[in-house]
Amino acid sequence: MYYNSKKPNTCPMGTTSYMIKAGDTFYSIAIRYNTTVAALIAANPNVNPNALCIGQIICIPIPFPPCPGGNYYTIRAGDTFFSIARRFNVSLDALLNANPNVNPDALYIGQVICIPGPTPPPPVTCPAGTMPYIIRAGDTFFSIARRFNVSLDALIAANPNVDPDNLMIGQRICIPGPTPPGCPAGTTPYTIRSGDTFFLLAQRFNTTVEAIQRANPGVDPNNLQIGQVICMPGIPPTPGCPAGTTPYTIRSGDTFFLLAQRFNTTVEAIQRANPGVDPNNLQIGQVICMPGTPPTPGCPAGTTPYTIRSGDTFFLLAQRFNTTVEAIQRANPGVNPNNLQIGQVICMPGDTTPPPSGCPTGTTSYTIRSGDTFFLLAQRFNTTVEAIQRANPGVNPNNLQIGQRICIPTAN
Repeated sequence: MYYNSKKPNTCPMGTTSYMIKAGDTFYSIAIRYNTTVAALIAANPNVNPNALCIGQIICIPIPFPPCPGGNYYTIRAGDTFFSIARRFNVSLDALLNANPNVNPDALYIGQVICIPGPTPPPPVTCPAGTMPYIIRAGDTFFSIARRFNVSLDALIAANPNVDPDNLMIGQRICIPGPTPPGCPAGTTPYTIRSGDTFFLLAQRFNTTVEAIQRANPGVDPNNLQIGQVICMPGIPPTPGCPAGTTPYTIRSGDTFFLLAQRFNTTVEAIQRANPGVDPNNLQIGQVICMPGTPPTPGCPAGTTPYTIRSGDTFFLLAQRFNTTVEAIQRANPGVNPNNLQIGQVICMPGDTTPPPSGCPTGTTSYTIRSGDTFFLLAQRFNTTVEAIQRANPGVNPNNLQIGQRICIPTAN
């Protein structure tokens, strides 16, 4: 059983004391103080990192011992002074003399020591399309690649003279940019989303994997990153729809004939509204102009405008907003629930905006993020689900919305 004392600890040599604040985790503290989670755990053997208390005192390892004329190195699993001396081609005595306050028989993962010797020259000036970066304690090529949203292969290729297994604190490397340059004519920028692959994108946008690869010669299709921007060949631009028409996004299976039937118009009227569109080459995601589509409703009192997103149905919306399908249908008499369109605005019964954030004394405001639940928040902030529910009587814990603001009880 861990004992989480709030009394100041006597921190040993090589560490400094720190008081836990709301939202702190060992991971966030390690990043802030340029150390590692392993080093924090080693410096605080009697502290449970999953049950930190506001006001609790922990010890932060001091990451940088004096190292004039040498290079810093972060201890890894299996390291000994003997193996480190051999790896860096220095004598054991020189290594011991450079680290007088380090016990060579009690090294811990994440500990920073000094490697004596001349500092290696910095790399050549980083070429266009890359930016310089200084290695910090705990950095690896893998962690740097994830932090800057680039592939590991691209990072290694941008630093041909750097040994990724022998990074030194203060060493300069080059970070390649993840975003391609301005997309050339005939292509359109596209932002990678969860689950995207070149194969699925080729199907969705009616092109080929080979065409996408040609448009993105520097992109690794096996290492696409969420938020990465690539160039998609052949995506037609969104038209500006004239008066009397409404934008419509093409979905799988759509044809002018089926659209004419669905929207009670004619193929000829759709063609007149879209003179530059080839009806035999419609592409999923393409936006056309539909004649005679009813305009966006003005929502009456007691309802709130809501913009349809991908995957929305009246059934899912009723569950999400704690209402019924029938209530949504009554609020939208002219809307076909079987033909919802992305970007279409409907009227949702009740207020879909999050409650105001004026939190009472003894609580603090918190903004809901992806994956949050009352249970996880209770663990993170060292409180209980019941206490969070009491602080938020009007909030449905089964219907938390990203961006919604709630009140979190503060620790006594």
